[in-house]
Amino acid sequence: MSLVYTTSTTEEDLLGIIALQKNNLAINLQYDEIITQGFVTVVHSLDSLHKMNAIEQHIICKDDQKVVAYLLAMTVQSQYDIPVLLPMFEMFSNILYKGKPVSSYNYIVVGQVCVDKNYRGQGILDKCYEYYKTCLSKKYHFAITEIASRNQRSIKAHQRIGFTQIHKFTAPGNEEWSIVVLEW
Repeated sequence: MSLVYTTSTTEEDLLGIIALQKNNLAINLQYDEIITQGFVTVVHSLDSLHKMNAIEQHIICKDDQKVVAYLLAMTVQSQYDIPVLLPMFEMFSNILYKGKPVSSYNYIVVGQVCVDKNYRGQGILDKCYEYYKTCLSKKYHFAITEIASRNQRSIKAHQRIGFTQIHKFTAPGNEEWSIVVLEW
């Protein structure tokens, strides 16, 4: 196994993200997999990934040519490309971080993270976040994301990496979400 941490630069990289995403969408998993392995929620189109990637490239881990992990990079400029995430961006005007609204900072949203189930438990997510920080910390004050509270695998992984919760809310449909920040 020869893992490479890099940015998404080709359409094949973006298609690899979509394939990995599809395999880990909550709607495509059994209940026990959701509980033990975690899940992703938002479906991205190739077009939306292209638009986001044109602003800030996504971080990926590849084993040979296969994308085995990704961290999406999403800026405020991308907020209208994925309508389901628009309420999150709107909420950033009302959530305070260090005494100021989140929206007053220059931040990067971790649009979604995923590690292939055959590659979990090897520190790949940690290394992806190290590369994310290397690529983006000079441009943005911090990274921020929201995680479904029932996705305990992701919550615990993000805590281990250094994310701290700054807000919790319940969305329509009664899904509870945690908004977390990673200080560089």
